[in-house]
Amino acid sequence: SASHRPSVLVEVIAVRRAAVVRYVTTREAAQTNRELIEDVLNELATRDDGGVEYQVLAFDDGVGFMHVVAFDGTADPFGDCAAYHEFHRELAKRLAAAPVVTRATLIGSYHGRSRAAAMSLDGTAPPYDRGEDWQ
Repeated sequence: SASHRPSVLVEVIAVRRAAVVRYVTTREAAQTNRELIEDVLNELATRDDGGVEYQVLAFDDGVGFMHVVAFDGTADPFGDCAAYHEFHRELAKRLAAAPVVTRATLIGSYHGRSRAAAMSLDGTAPPYDRGEDWQ
């Protein structure tokens, strides 16, 4: 019955634009690419303008990357981010092939019980990022 249903908190989000960018770097450029991404993440965390969710994944092959961004409004969420512009300055030289960009609309987002633990930028990675067994 309805009285026995568990309580569920759902985050209702206004229509948000999103993009997914997937690409492969050369093996020689992968570490530099990762460092530049970390600079972007650190700058965004420092200024925290809000209105943007940004995740970057590095694939197990060591050269593949995927950026996922969801943001409010129509303005470029990275327009005034110096580290983002530095990331793009010589991106073409780091790539092994052209990136694939897919535009999307965010339907929803789930962050689990402790969003902050998975998004730590303090240098201590969560267990799944350190290669530990996290099942």
